[in-house]
This record gives sequence, structure tokens and C-alpha cells, in this order.
Amino acid sequence: MAVAVKKPAPSPLAPVEALATSKFEKAVEAASAPIAEMQEKVRKVVEKSVADTRAAYAKAKAAAEEATGAFESSCSTAGKGIVELNTKALEALRANAEANFDFLKSVISIKSASEFVALQSEHVRKQAAAIAAQAKEMSALSQKVATDSVEPIKSHVAKTFKLAV
Repeated sequence: MAVAVKKPAPSPLAPVEALATSKFEKAVEAASAPIAEMQEKVRKVVEKSVADTRAAYAKAKAAAEEATGAFESSCSTAGKGIVELNTKALEALRANAEANFDFLKSVISIKSASEFVALQSEHVRKQAAAIAAQAKEMSALSQKVATDSVEPIKSHVAKTFKLAV
């Protein structure tokens, strides 16, 4: 035997409840539409800000990498120049020491005070000229090293300002 299931009798308030629910849903939808629209606008603004920030970061990163490269190149050039300056200074020191030893060898074979005075005068004159020449060489080399060392940074700064203007 089959048992029949009884359906509850429809409530006399059912049409009123359906109407109230329908009005409530419409009111919620009407109120949420501007909010959804505002959320969409805010989302678009945030997405654009993130994209702009990423682009600015990429530019800043590229500029920092270029500046680092210029600085590394400058330091490398300066290091090579300092080695060259030290080599030149050691050569000058060696030349001056050899000249002094040659002078001392000559002094040993002197027979009179007048020969000593003449020899010493000649040695002082030669050493003064040699030291002046060495100082001139060192000065020129120092200027060259300084100019060459600053050039990568100088060109990078000029390039950066050219892009900025």
C-alpha cells in the first residue's frame, strides 16, 4: 500500500510574504548596484596604480643598474690608474736611488775638495731636473687617471639629465 504524503495547506499569508521578499530583494539590489559600481571603479584605480608602480620600479631598477655599472667602471679604471701611478713612483724611486749610488761611487774616487764641490753641484743639478721631470710625469698621469676614472660617471649623469630634460 502506498502512503500518500499530505502537502501542507498553503498559508493565506504566502502571497504577502513573497511580495515582501521580492521588494526586499529589489531594495538590496538597488542599494548594492552603486556599491558594486564603486567597487569596480576602485579595483580599476588600484590595478592602474599597481601597473604604474611596477613600471616606475622597472625604470628605477634599470637606472640603478646603469649607475652601478658606471660606478664599477669608474672604480676599475681608478684601480688600474693607481697601479700605474705606483709603478711610475717606484720607477722614479729606483732611478733616484741609482743616481745617488752613482754619485757615491764617484765621490770615492775624488782627490780634491774642488772636485767634490763640482761633482756635488752636477749631481744636485741633474737630480733637480730629474725630480722636476718625474713630478711633471706624475702630475700628467694623475690628471689622466682622474679624468678617465670620472668619465663613466660623468657620461652616465649627462645621459640621465638628457633623458630627464
